[in-house]
Amino acid sequence: MDDPDIPHHFICPISLQIMKDPVTVATGITYDRDSIQRWQSHRQNNTCPVTNQPLPILPDYTPNHNLRRLIQSWRVSDQVPANYSSFQVKALAGNLIKNVNLPELKVSSLKSLVSLASESENNRVFLKEVGVVRAMITVIVSCYQNCTIVGLQEALNVVYLVRFTRDDTRSILSKHDLVIHSLTWVLDLDDDHDDQITTMKLHAIVLLKDVIHNTKSLVLERLNRDFFKTIVLILRHLKINNLEHGIKEVLHVMLTTCTWPRNCSMMIDSGAVFELVELELGSPKKAITELIMAVLFHLCSSADGRAQLLGHAAGIAVITKRITKVSPKVEERALMIISLISKYSGTDWVLKEMVRVGTVEKLCMVLQVNGLHSYPREKAREILKRHSNVWKDSPCLDVTLLTRYTS
Repeated sequence: MDDPDIPHHFICPISLQIMKDPVTVATGITYDRDSIQRWQSHRQNNTCPVTNQPLPILPDYTPNHNLRRLIQSWRVSDQVPANYSSFQVKALAGNLIKNVNLPELKVSSLKSLVSLASESENNRVFLKEVGVVRAMITVIVSCYQNCTIVGLQEALNVVYLVRFTRDDTRSILSKHDLVIHSLTWVLDLDDDHDDQITTMKLHAIVLLKDVIHNTKSLVLERLNRDFFKTIVLILRHLKINNLEHGIKEVLHVMLTTCTWPRNCSMMIDSGAVFELVELELGSPKKAITELIMAVLFHLCSSADGRAQLLGHAAGIAVITKRITKVSPKVEERALMIISLISKYSGTDWVLKEMVRVGTVEKLCMVLQVNGLHSYPREKAREILKRHSNVWKDSPCLDVTLLTRYTS
């Protein structure tokens, strides 16, 4: 919201709307309570959106009573209504949706819809009932078709706040086959350090994740090369700018789409394996690592994916490091990736690299710390047996340990 008549400190940094219940977090920044709660709960993100400093795992909000009184006084003086009945919300939203089609009222109507959606969860339900999602998708697609961003931020914000279900997604895609193209177009916008564009991209990737997750497989099978180029580029952009809350959404999109061989190939051609290794080198949180390893497993199921992993100087090392670390899910994925590499790409150089970076020692460790018939132990044993004739002669290994478990 950029209305010059609204005091800047009344605006929530997340929703960009007038705050209803301002609270101050541990970093000293004030947000609307609903917005910061959604930020932390929906993204499981414990960093301050403005300062990127860590926040307590358990929410610790201090009500900003002075600011709340100032906002309430300003509302009264400016005659801005703070609460509506369900009938009023639906009636007002219906009129606003109609006014969105009028050029002279488009932006102001969209801003009013954002304000209504920001007000409460009840309002968001009422807005969905009067068809706000379809109306906002129409605006987003129109912006894409006309290469304009007028009203785009507000339309994305409304849909981001209201969100949509599987039925909503399929209904929308049946009427607007350009939804995915439109959202990827937003991701391709040149932000040039523009906070508004960055916010639009973050909203777009969340919505794209919802669409991809809820759509039919036929739609996923028709994704093109440009889609994956955009996804890989936005992943790099988010990593460079340390925007972890968007990275998780991108990884979900990649995981949902990479199960089709054609998509997997296009993703690899777009440089996905390299970017995923670079991202993992930054030691992200457990949830991020689990997603990275899941996507890498699918990509390394192909020869090109394995070649791209091996082409990265830290490829084998970063996978090895995750064995016996982070979580059982990560360990299983890491072992599966190592197994694929050793089975299908096990050249002399690869086998020597596995000795050099400690892969073989990690595999021996798995044999010792896991249960007799556990999956990790069986997978480690399988890999060691496959190349024991090469690795047993390495001077840096305990030959006794190696032969004990692979005979």
